[in-house]
Amino acid sequence: MLRKRLWPRFALATLIAAALPLAVLTAAAQASKPAAAQASPAAAAATGQIHGQVIDPTGAPVGGGGTVSMYLNGLASATSTPKYELSVDADGSFKGDKIAVGSYTLTYRAANTPKGQVVDQIDGVKVVAGQDTAQNFDMTRAEYMSKLTPEERKTIEETKKKNEGILKENAQIKNLNADLAKARQDDRSQNFQDAAALMQKDVAVKPDAAVLWVELGMAQRGLKQWADASTSLQKGIELDAASKKPNPGLEGAANDALGECLAAQGKIPESQAAYDAAAKINPPGAGMYYQNETIVMARSGQTDATVAAADKAIAADPNRPIPYYLKGQALVSKATMDPKTQRIVAPPGCQEAYQKYLQLDPNGQFSGDAKQILAQLTSSQPTSYKAKKH
Repeated sequence: MLRKRLWPRFALATLIAAALPLAVLTAAAQASKPAAAQASPAAAAATGQIHGQVIDPTGAPVGGGGTVSMYLNGLASATSTPKYELSVDADGSFKGDKIAVGSYTLTYRAANTPKGQVVDQIDGVKVVAGQDTAQNFDMTRAEYMSKLTPEERKTIEETKKKNEGILKENAQIKNLNADLAKARQDDRSQNFQDAAALMQKDVAVKPDAAVLWVELGMAQRGLKQWADASTSLQKGIELDAASKKPNPGLEGAANDALGECLAAQGKIPESQAAYDAAAKINPPGAGMYYQNETIVMARSGQTDATVAAADKAIAADPNRPIPYYLKGQALVSKATMDPKTQRIVAPPGCQEAYQKYLQLDPNGQFSGDAKQILAQLTSSQPTSYKAKKH
């Protein structure tokens, strides 16, 4: 019989690099410049474009929300009115179209920069007719960094090192997520050897990731490496339980698989405890877990344990037909023969279990067997069964 398995898919969380709060610099007022000669009408109408990106002192794009201001012929004072103001996007980029030709001072202000101050300033930016000028605010440049205090530079260096570690971690996590997807596909294709090898490599890279140990245990279970699978699954369960945000679905699936592995090693009480743990940590899956326990106990020849598991499965979800059938099958094995009537006498609950199975799944995989057994138990059964209306 095919056993339905509840294996939820989990992906490792991706770390996100944090931007450093930028130091705000007071804008240096430029000396007044002679007025430019009056431009001809054709020159006055000439325009170009400009685009660029704002890079913070750690080398990361700013998070957006700021403004790039453009002052034609330079910035006369900190309160001057810009000719153009360009919004900075979420990736730190900005652009402007139909910008009058000329020489500009560009300033960048973050969303919280006080009036009269700027974060960065670049002078002498040329906009040429018909051309798209590229101009970035790169705050990693020596000119900018030299204006910062030693404390600010120290903070920036610390943040750069932290972000380098985060980027490395992100790259590692991206690779691990790809490996997880590959291992799960291998598992679906019953290519358990490749899945196990891949996860064995990954748990060595990131031994604190519960999901990797669980996936390794799933692959080892497919290979019937019961002891190794039990060790891997238990490791995954322990890691997840100790994490800041335990995942009930992951632990439920791991305990469900662990129950099968332990039963295969003859460790029935431990197996039963694993299924109980699965139902406790993830109650919505209790019906599935206990049905799986019923199947495993029946397969292991554990009659009493099969009946006990079936009762738990029925209590958790009374609309699953399989637990009723397996309960009836386990109980009928204890049937006796009445010496006077020569009729089969089944234990209490046996007949009712078969009848309930047929009520829920009248044309199911085991309906013929159930009907045959019922016919032998008594001649007073219904001769036909219809699916229960919901």
